[in-house]
Amino acid sequence: MANTIRNKQEILAKLKISALNPMQEEALEVIENTTNTVLLSPTGTGKTLAFLLPLLETLDAECEGIQALILVPSRELAIQIEQVVRDMGSGFKVNAVYGGRPISKDKIELKHTPAILIGTPGRIADHFDGERFSKRNIKTLILDEFDKSLETGFEGEMSFIISELPNLEKRILTSATQGVEIPKFVRLDDHTVINFLDAKRESKLAIRTVISPDKDKLQTLLDLLLHIGNQPGIIFCNYKDSIERVSMFLEKNRIHHTCFSGGMEQRDRERSLIKFRNGTCQVLIATDLAARGIDIPEMKYIIHYELPRAVEEFTHRNGRTARVNEKGTAYVLQSKTEYTPDFIMDVEAIDISKKAALKPQFWETLFISGGRKDKISKGDIAGLFFKQGGLNKDQLGVIELKQDCAFVSVPKSMANMLTHKLNNTRLKKKKVRVTIL
Repeated sequence: MANTIRNKQEILAKLKISALNPMQEEALEVIENTTNTVLLSPTGTGKTLAFLLPLLETLDAECEGIQALILVPSRELAIQIEQVVRDMGSGFKVNAVYGGRPISKDKIELKHTPAILIGTPGRIADHFDGERFSKRNIKTLILDEFDKSLETGFEGEMSFIISELPNLEKRILTSATQGVEIPKFVRLDDHTVINFLDAKRESKLAIRTVISPDKDKLQTLLDLLLHIGNQPGIIFCNYKDSIERVSMFLEKNRIHHTCFSGGMEQRDRERSLIKFRNGTCQVLIATDLAARGIDIPEMKYIIHYELPRAVEEFTHRNGRTARVNEKGTAYVLQSKTEYTPDFIMDVEAIDISKKAALKPQFWETLFISGGRKDKISKGDIAGLFFKQGGLNKDQLGVIELKQDCAFVSVPKSMANMLTHKLNNTRLKKKKVRVTIL
């Protein structure tokens, strides 16, 4: 037990987390001692860590097969969990597979079998069909955001996948939504429910309405952004067309931003999030796809440019700010003639006439054509930028290392100089391209 506690503290230190919250503490104990668990907790409360910590305790370092399968409803969530496992530094191999990228990439990565496999149901079912790895060592199944997977229509794939797992010993289901019926094919007999959905948390979320004098709310949106100033936040829209319209308007008014929607190619979506995470863009315009299950930092605010149709999505969007111990504001943009739903009926309207000082964009993102498969580490990349690029520590921003490439944020004023200096240089044994993303 002492060894377990020490390992937990080491992992938390690597993740820069001082202590687990009450939900995570309870989940850790229940999951370790229970065969089947359902974990219900709001968006942003740390469910990923709550199931990963006890999962690592079950893994056998001597086993060469896949031991745990994590099914998720979206590619972004698969990538996020994969990154968290890597950041935990457990020594166990992990891979994420999902639609929207060549299956040939998966096959190459799966030749070196991971202990933990994360994936969307469609892509995992493809690999099961192709019998690309043994399933006999898979003892733990995690259905993360399983309500969203059912909503998205993955019931058939999930049923097939579970029927192919004869040696399951532990099932963990998570959800941010109350009252979801668990299908019979999950075979969740005699399970324990950890329910923090109704836990009394002191909400640090402020909700404010901003009234647009015109039916067209674009100018009011711009005024609000100028009022808020330089802080990271998300503008939520209901439709891809709305995102395009808002994006064109903000571009015309020189508000640096990036977009995220289901209509975008997977690669473009990933790169949008990278630029948002590393500070190259402080504003993300998104559909409800960004309301949960994606890896982005704490937001100071979110803006409902268009209100969602259901209170549940309103709640999930708001969960992107005021997470855990932070404060945040959700702004609702409304024209005078717009219908006001019950869930914002008594919200206070605010004056946004006062403007904050806007600073110019500081960071730029550089693309590097080499990654983990080339045995390149973050330390190697930092060394290249310090030694050959001439940067000091304050000038090197976030480094994101992928399987076949990497992304680095650097001061915008130095981006062209760095690409000129570093393009076609060697990292380990690979000659890499360095370009502005």
